[in-house]
Amino acid sequence: MRRIDCVLGMDELLSRYSRHPADLVLVGIGRAVSTGADVIRRLLAAHPAANVMVVGAPEDAGGIAATITCGAAGYLRRDTARPELVATLVHALTTTAALPSPPRAPRGLVSGLSERELQVLRGMSEGNSNPQIGRELSLSEATIKTHAHRIFRKLGVTDRAHAVACAFRRGLVS
Repeated sequence: MRRIDCVLGMDELLSRYSRHPADLVLVGIGRAVSTGADVIRRLLAAHPAANVMVVGAPEDAGGIAATITCGAAGYLRRDTARPELVATLVHALTTTAALPSPPRAPRGLVSGLSERELQVLRGMSEGNSNPQIGRELSLSEATIKTHAHRIFRKLGVTDRAHAVACAFRRGLVS
């Protein structure tokens, strides 16, 4: 049986994690905690092996970038549908492989992604759904799904959260 705790402060989080390391730490961000970056930085400085996932607003591109840059394994939208939420959390708990490391090539080389795939990836990083991305790019939802699968394959990831995390780490989106 796994234990679930809720902590409201950084000191309490560090103290509890020191006594009972968790398999996954969910950091909720919002108006009170603008990015969660300090929480993630301090937790990972004290416990580098901590597995941190952030939950926040879908439109918070800055928060997503800041938390991923600080070392969070991924970002979940607060309005994520339950099946996707469960699948993402299970993946985070069962995957031992690290996200792909940044490429050694100059920043201008973008891992073989086409301009359209980069546009779709930017939409994902902004927390947009496939239909929203499709409307913005004047493409069907099926076409967006096709681009998403190609992005996953090219980046060596299995889902949207990891694709966005990898893109932030590689400097493909900001």
